[in-house]
Formats: sequence, C-alpha cells, structure tokens
Amino acid sequence: MARTYVDQGGYRRFADSGIPVHRRVAKLKLGRLVRYPEVVHHKNRNKLDNRPSNLVVCANQAVHENFHRMDGDLFKKN
Repeated sequence: MARTYVDQGGYRRFADSGIPVHRRVAKLKLGRLVRYPEVVHHKNRNKLDNRPSNLVVCANQAVHENFHRMDGDLFKKN
C-alpha cells in the first residue's frame, strides 16, 4: 500500500507525489483524469472517507458549493 499523510486541510495525500487520494480514487471511478474546473466532493463531508461511493465529481466549484448548500442542515455543527 502506498504511503500517505494528512495535509493541513485535512485531506489524505500520497507521500510520493502529494496527489490527493480522493482525486486518484475519482480518476479510477471515472476512468479518466479529473479535469479543471471539476471538483471532487465528499458526500458525507469526511475528507478522509475516500470510498468511491462517497465521492462525486462536480462540474465546477459553483456546483460543488450547491451540494454544500443543499445538505447544509444535515452537517451543521452544534
């Protein structure tokens, strides 16, 4: 298994390349690279949960922000 670390933003990255794990998993799920301006969204907002079923590739940052607005009540911090 490849070595990883958690960056200051809370995302797991591959130690050898610095590539975020969630982007590599999304690439395998899509069968292609995640292209700019696409953004990978964690459905459950857990940045360390990189299961393919937890990841959605959004067309751009605006679509990604819409996901956060739509499910905001579910993830409000007390």
